Amino acid sequence: MTLILLPPSEGKTGRSRGRAVDFGSLSFPELNPVREQVLETLAKVSASEDAYGVLGVGASLQAEVDRNTRWRTEPAVPVSELYSGVLYDALGYSTLSAGTKRRAANRLLVVSAAWGALRPADRVPPYRLSMGTTLPGHGPLAGVWRGPLSTALGHDGVIVDCRSSTYVAAWRPADATKWVSVNVVRERDGVRTVVSHMAKHTRGLVARHLLESGKDPGTPKALHKLVSERWNAELEPAASGWTLTVVERD
Repeated sequence: MTLILLPPSEGKTGRSRGRAVDFGSLSFPELNPVREQVLETLAKVSASEDAYGVLGVGASLQAEVDRNTRWRTEPAVPVSELYSGVLYDALGYSTLSAGTKRRAANRLLVVSAAWGALRPADRVPPYRLSMGTTLPGHGPLAGVWRGPLSTALGHDGVIVDCRSSTYVAAWRPADATKWVSVNVVRERDGVRTVVSHMAKHTRGLVARHLLESGKDPGTPKALHKLVSERWNAELEPAASGWTLTVVERD
């Protein structure tokens, strides 16, 4: 089965009412001890005087930082509705057919600085925390999650990686032969450049295309063929795994 790895977004959608997070209902329950440790420290940091400095945010995000202190009681939101932004707008989860949503339930995976790994049906409260953060007493979060995620996320099929390098640092598959990182470039007059906004949008569209196709490519080459149905795409071996480059031409 194909696994599509997504990054979280800075933008998150909260609710004014609803049940708080139930750890017993979350995917990958073996991650719960680390989740609680990280969230407890996050709450303490968010209530401290140097919260903005540690979290790497400005005072304009005070409401989001304050919300970190209420993670035990804040209404939990399905991951399929929690994240917003360019990639998630392009994915358009709410507009997927029922059959496509069933495929997404097992094939989409969000790697999170606060929760480790989440599936679309998991319900968690909004939070403000980046994988690039160094939490007091824990160190860099990518290092905190690396071991637990390596234990929890064993996978034999093709892995389509739409994450940024910050989140890749938290988990790389032990067997990289079927690990495919999705890169996006714009080509104009033969010159290629990376445009972050466009790259996020295209990665969201690629994820949607893979889910809607109903196909399960068993190799990186089969994945390349499927993506090439819609885009100009190039598959190349990388130092570890493969790189699938989607070329958007002006």
